[in-house]
Amino acid sequence: MKYVIVGGVAGGATAATRIRRNTEKAEIILFERGEYISYANCGLPYYIGGVIQERDRLFVQTPEAFSTRFRIDVRVRSEVMAIDTARKEVKVRTSDGKEYTETYDKLLLSPGASPVRPPLPGIDNEGIFTLRNVADTDRIKTYMQSHEIKKAVIVGGGFIGLEMAENLHHAGIEVAVVEMADQVMGPIDFSMAALVHGHLQQKGVKLYLKQAVEAFEKTDSGLRVKFQSGLQAEAQLVILSIGVRAETHLAVEAGLKLGEMKGIYVNEYLQTSDESVYAVGDAIEYPHPITGKPWLNFLAGPANRQARIVADNMTFGNRVKYEGSIGTAIAKVFDLTVASTGLPAKRLKVFGMPYLSATIHSGSHAGYYPGSLQMDIKITFSPEDGRLYGAQIVGYNGVDKRIDEYALVIKQKGTVYDLMQLEHAYAPPFSSAKDPVAVSGYVAGNILNGKMTPLYWRELQQADLTKVTLVDVRTKDEYELGHIPGAVNVPLDEMRSRMKEIPSDKPVFLYCGVGLRGYLASNILKENGYKDVRNLIGGIKTYNAAVTPVCQPEEACAVACSCETAEGNSDCKKVHVVDACGIQCPGPILRLKKGMEELKAGEQMEIHATDAGFPRDAEAWCRTTGNRFLSSKSEGGIYKVVVEKATPCAIEASRQDVGEKGKTFILFSDDLDKTLATFVLANGAAATGKKVTIFFTFWGLNAIKKERKPSVQKDIFGKMFGMMLPSSSRKLKLSKMNMGGMGTKMMRYIMNRKGIDSLESLRQQAIDNGVEFIACQMSMDVMGVKKEELLDNVTIGGVATYMDRAEEANVNLFI
Repeated sequence: MKYVIVGGVAGGATAATRIRRNTEKAEIILFERGEYISYANCGLPYYIGGVIQERDRLFVQTPEAFSTRFRIDVRVRSEVMAIDTARKEVKVRTSDGKEYTETYDKLLLSPGASPVRPPLPGIDNEGIFTLRNVADTDRIKTYMQSHEIKKAVIVGGGFIGLEMAENLHHAGIEVAVVEMADQVMGPIDFSMAALVHGHLQQKGVKLYLKQAVEAFEKTDSGLRVKFQSGLQAEAQLVILSIGVRAETHLAVEAGLKLGEMKGIYVNEYLQTSDESVYAVGDAIEYPHPITGKPWLNFLAGPANRQARIVADNMTFGNRVKYEGSIGTAIAKVFDLTVASTGLPAKRLKVFGMPYLSATIHSGSHAGYYPGSLQMDIKITFSPEDGRLYGAQIVGYNGVDKRIDEYALVIKQKGTVYDLMQLEHAYAPPFSSAKDPVAVSGYVAGNILNGKMTPLYWRELQQADLTKVTLVDVRTKDEYELGHIPGAVNVPLDEMRSRMKEIPSDKPVFLYCGVGLRGYLASNILKENGYKDVRNLIGGIKTYNAAVTPVCQPEEACAVACSCETAEGNSDCKKVHVVDACGIQCPGPILRLKKGMEELKAGEQMEIHATDAGFPRDAEAWCRTTGNRFLSSKSEGGIYKVVVEKATPCAIEASRQDVGEKGKTFILFSDDLDKTLATFVLANGAAATGKKVTIFFTFWGLNAIKKERKPSVQKDIFGKMFGMMLPSSSRKLKLSKMNMGGMGTKMMRYIMNRKGIDSLESLRQQAIDNGVEFIACQMSMDVMGVKKEELLDNVTIGGVATYMDRAEEANVNLFI
C-alpha cells in the first residue's frame, strides 16, 4: 500500500508516523513545500521576542532524522500542484522548477491555512509581516536585527497577536494593538476580555479597539498605520495577525467537495468526497459537537488527534470516528493566562441557543497559603438540563488545569452538576477544599434550581433604576470608596435589622464585590417575603471591568506619581511592606487603612495584593483621606501599591481642596419656580464634576414625593398635613403670578413648547448625575411624611448630616 501525504507539521507528520507504527510494509511519501516538516509553530512568537533564544529548539524533527527513524520518504521544498483523483496521482514541483507525478493508493491532505493579507494600500511596504511559519519568523527576526525598532503595531488582537505583543514588549519595543472589534481575544466574552484590556494597559500596551486599518504609508521614521476613523499610529514594524484562511485550492481543483464554511468536507472518518482521499488539520470543516453546525478549527491539538484517527482509518479501514473539537485554547498574555473551551455567550446568541451563565472570582489555591492569585471564571450552560456549553478563565496559576477539566466535561456532554462531582486533589499550595471548578458548578446549580436569580452586567447597565431598588451589600467603607450610581448601602451584616429600608413592592437588585455576599443577602430577602430579588453575577468586579471604557491611547491618562517605585530610588524613604495577597476585597483596603494608622507622617508603605481592583481602590482611598498615592505596578499577578502617610496639615489641606469642589443646596420651598432653579443649578454643578448634595426640608419635601405612594399609617396630624400639602411635584405652584393655577399650567406649557426639561425630568437628571438627595428627618416627623412616600434614591438625614456635607463644600445655597 502506497500512502502519499501532502503537508507536514501537526497533521501530516503525525499521521505519517502513526501509519508507520501501524505497518512496516507501507510505502509512505510526505511532501512539504517548505524546508521544515516538524517544528514548534506555537513557539515562534517567543523566539522573536528572545524568550526562546536558540532557534534550533523550535524544531521537533529534522527531515533527515525523521526519515531515518520512521523509514518515510520525506521530500521537502516539494509542492503538490495538482491532484488527479481518477488516476490517483499528484503533480509535484520542486524548488528548482522540476515537475513530476507520483501515484498513490490513499492520499492524505494536510495543507493547513494561510494568513489573511488584505489588499490595503501600502501593505507591501518594507517592515510589514505575517507570522505563520519558520520562514516568516526568520524574516521578522532578521529585520529586527538590521533595523532600529522602537515602535511596533500589531493588527489583530487574537491569541497570536497578543502573544506577539508580549514578546515584542519583552524585546524592549513600544507596542500598539489594533483590533476592529470592541474587544481582544474573540473566543471569550466581552466581560472577560475587559479584564485582559486592563492588564494590557497596565503593561503599557496601547489599545486601539473598534478601529479598522485603512492604509499603510512609508515615512522617514518607518511606517504610518492609518485607520478609517482618521486616527493613525507610527511604527517601524507591523505584524498582521488578522486571521487565517483554509488552504483549499488543491481540493477545489481536484473536484473535492467543500462544506458550508468553505473548508474541505470530511465525514466522521475524516474521509473526503473521494473515498481514497482523507484530510485533517486547519483546512477541514467538521460539525461542532455542541451545535451540530459545521465550523473551522485552527488549533494544533485537534489536528494531532485527527492525524492519529485518520492514520488508523487509512491503514485498517474506516473504524475510528472523529468526535469533533470544541475549540479548547490557552494563551499567555504577560502575567495573565487566558483560556477558553466550548461556546461563549456571544456565540450561543448567534446560534439562537438559550443559555445561562455564571461568573466567579476565586483564588487559585487556599488564600492563607502564600501566592494565591485571583482566577476569574465564566461558564455557560443550558437553562433546561444544565448541560455545560463553555468555560472561560482569566487568571494566573492553575488556569490550564481547570480549563482542561471543563473541556473534558463538555466533550462528554456533561452538566454543571458534573462539575460538583469532580474529585480534586487538594492541598493548600494547589487548590482549596472547594475548588474553583466546583464553586462554578455550585453557583450554576443555584441559578438552575431557583435558589438565586441572576442579574447580568448588561441588564444592570441598561436597567431603569427608578423602577428597581439597587442595593450595595458591601461594607460602608467599600461603598464610600466607589459604588454603582443610584445604589443604596445596606451591608450584608445589617440586612436583617435594616430590611424595612428596602421596598418589597418593586424588584430588588443586589450586588457586592464578587457575588457571594449578594447571594447571601438574596437568601435573606427571599426568606422574608421579597418576591423579585436578583443578584449581580460576578459582582461589581465584573460590572466595573465591563462598563469601564478603553480610551484611545491619545486620550489615556497616566497616574501621576512622585517617584516611579520605592525600589532602587535613593530619594524614597524606607518602605513598610504589607502582604494582602489572596485576600478578597475589602480585605486589602482594610489592611491598607490599618497599616497606615501605625505609620508616622512621611513614612511609606507598599501593599501587595492579588485583587486587580485594589490599585484603583487605594488611589480613591488616598484622595478621600489626604494621604499620598505614589505608584502602582503589577508583577506576576501581584499588584504593588506604594502610599505615603501625609502630615496632619497636609491631610487638612487635602480636605479643604476636596471641599472646594462640592456644592450644597437647601430646598426649603415647594414653589415650582424655586424648585426648578434648584435642580437647574444642581445639574450644572454636577456636570462639571462637583460633589452635589440637596437637603430637602419642610416644604421642600414635596419636591421629592412619589406620584404613586404606598399606603402608610399616619396619626391625625400627619393625615391633615397630607390633605393640605401638594401630593407630588406635579402639584407645585408658582411663587408669583400663579393666578389660581393658570400661571403654573402656562409655565409648564411654555417649557414643553420651547424644549425645556420639565421639573420631573430635571430631577431625574440630577439622580442620574449622582446628586445626593437627603430628606430632613425632623421635617418629616413634624409634617407627617414617611420615607415610603419619597423617591427611592432619597436618604434620610439630620442636621449633622447636612453640616458634614456643608463642611465639604465651599458653596451653600438656601432656596
